[in-house]
Amino acid sequence: MKKHIIYTLLGLLIFTSCGTQNRVTKTKKRTKKTTKVVKTTTPKEEPVRTTETTPDIVVKVPEATSKKSITEVYIETYIDVAKREMELHGIPASITLAQGILESGSGKGKLTMRSNNHFGIKCHKGWKGQRVYHDDDEDQECFRKYANPAYSFTDHSLFLTGRSRYASLFKLPKDDYKGWAKGLKKAGYATDPKYPRKLIKLIERYKLYQYDAEVLGKKPEDAKKVTTHNDRYTVSKGDTLYSIARKHKITVAKLKSLNGLESNEIFIGQVLFVKPLPKDF
Repeated sequence: MKKHIIYTLLGLLIFTSCGTQNRVTKTKKRTKKTTKVVKTTTPKEEPVRTTETTPDIVVKVPEATSKKSITEVYIETYIDVAKREMELHGIPASITLAQGILESGSGKGKLTMRSNNHFGIKCHKGWKGQRVYHDDDEDQECFRKYANPAYSFTDHSLFLTGRSRYASLFKLPKDDYKGWAKGLKKAGYATDPKYPRKLIKLIERYKLYQYDAEVLGKKPEDAKKVTTHNDRYTVSKGDTLYSIARKHKITVAKLKSLNGLESNEIFIGQVLFVKPLPKDF
């Protein structure tokens, strides 16, 4: 009897032990190693922020070559525009080109690169177009801005023809670039006292006067004759027909005849012929 009980207890003990082992094994089988997959994304770059809301126009300017200077290329680029403006508005092409070269640095000046403004024309009252700000006589002055360089040339002509202070210039002979150069300074176009001399020097160095002759239908050899102006005199303050005639050793009647004057009235800046013109002029 005792043996029977002992065997029964041993059997129960073995059965229980096996069941526990099986449960543990099953539990181990249910346990799976998992790897947490983390999705990575490349962060977007922050946009570069600038203070400019409207970019300035990038101007393709004339470039110097091995055979031609930047100024010579500038003249070739804009000569037709300058001649057209002379035909339409009466401003010597030589003056327009010389001012463009001087004011724009032959198209490579900082202001011109930003604005297509070839003549340094400021906004002034009533300007409703685009504008840029540039240090000139004063800090950050307002200058006109154009979509195309040709508009700058046209506006230059309209600027001169539309202001009474430049009216006397249009009474000069159309190829009198010296009279125009001096008259622009007197009328207040520029503050530089050497402005007329600089314009005249450019015109004579690059023979820009030849383009005035082309517009006026003159011969090339005639164009050269207007460079000295020994046959002309520009009226200054205090001058009279009598004083001018006496200075050039002619009579007042002859002076009036040479210039088609019907009265003795003259004005400062007026150019008078004091010698007869050549027959083929």
